[in-house]
Amino acid sequence: MMVNADIFVRDVPGQLVGSLEPISLVDGNIVGVVHNRENIVNGRIAVNLTFEVGSAENLEKLKNIWKSRDVMISRISSVIETFPMEYLLIGDIGASQIERLIENAGKVVGLESVDVRFSSKISSKERTAMISAKVRSEDDLEKLNAFMMTACKRAKIVYIRGVGQ
Repeated sequence: MMVNADIFVRDVPGQLVGSLEPISLVDGNIVGVVHNRENIVNGRIAVNLTFEVGSAENLEKLKNIWKSRDVMISRISSVIETFPMEYLLIGDIGASQIERLIENAGKVVGLESVDVRFSSKISSKERTAMISAKVRSEDDLEKLNAFMMTACKRAKIVYIRGVGQ
């Protein structure tokens, strides 16, 4: 699992290394480190870490090691890889229709995020909508693409996939 954490270490020599070394003790792999000497709180320096760790159990071991070494954990969360896709829709569409489309897509696949930009009318009946969506897997992306193609065809909406890709 990929993890991102904000920690604070004492501003004394060796503390940064002492906070990074336990990641390898739990079979983790560091992806990135930002050591922010400008952000000092109560004599502690902010450090943002991104790392991989094999299991939730190993992450708990790491947290315990950090606590024993007087490393303050401000925030810790998993990083979720997402797969983005954009869709341009053109046709006689309204905002409520777009909302239903997104709601129904959410029933087919878990949407991590959705952003919609909706235009004013191009002509007497046509509008455009740009839908940017993120899902958790390539399989979900295929399901979303199949859903959007079918739903747009049924509603007689021109559908262009991958506009911003």
